[in-house]
Amino acid sequence: MSAGFQMHLCSPEMAARMDTMTDSNINVLLVDDDVAFTDLVAEFLDAEGGFSVTRRHDGAAGVAEANAGAFDVIVLDVGLPELNGFEALRRIRDAVDTPVVMLTARGDDIDRILGLEIGADDYVPKPCNLRELVARIRAILRRQARVDSVDSAAEVLRVGDLRLEPGAQSAVLGDTAVALTGAEYLVLEVLVRDAGTVVSKDAIARHALGRRIMPYDRSVDAHIANLRKKLGPLPEGRQRIKTVRGRGYLYVSTA
Repeated sequence: MSAGFQMHLCSPEMAARMDTMTDSNINVLLVDDDVAFTDLVAEFLDAEGGFSVTRRHDGAAGVAEANAGAFDVIVLDVGLPELNGFEALRRIRDAVDTPVVMLTARGDDIDRILGLEIGADDYVPKPCNLRELVARIRAILRRQARVDSVDSAAEVLRVGDLRLEPGAQSAVLGDTAVALTGAEYLVLEVLVRDAGTVVSKDAIARHALGRRIMPYDRSVDAHIANLRKKLGPLPEGRQRIKTVRGRGYLYVSTA
């Protein structure tokens, strides 16, 4: 769905920061039916980050490409023909765990929350600020690089019936593996590391999303809601992740 864009030229300082992160091996799949928009985004990502961008213009083609290709990030519009962005995301999540950034209508909280609930890692509202889109992609890449640098056998985190392995980004509840997106895992990890202590939304966003929390940003709340559904309550029935109004979230320590 064509929703326009906002083009912003980079300052020298911004360009310098981007240059330090340039990597021609980064593969991005961009799925949007606005051909002019995808051409512009592809040109911008190539110029500013050296990213290789594959473009698809409907949901079905996007799903086929996502499930067949090896991409570092997928940028997926909500308003797609053939197969809408939400259904496309469901089918992608059934097959691969590649990080996904959703493009949603500005001000449409329902679309944003639904996308995060289905398994998106982050979102950018349209009309799209290309600098913001690049920043979100870079944040995901930094997050993934941090995860990949961890020795999978180096550390195990345990709180009650929950076990996390940071290197493998795996979560086991009792004897059952829990399927989590990359963002969901990192939200859970930062809470578990400080179990029994309130962690602010901004601290969670910085760790899990690689960025600061924005005004009216519901991304952390949506990831927390997903974790509550997937993990359920503690064995004795108490809530596992508590909301501390005005402060943040707390993973209940059972020690």
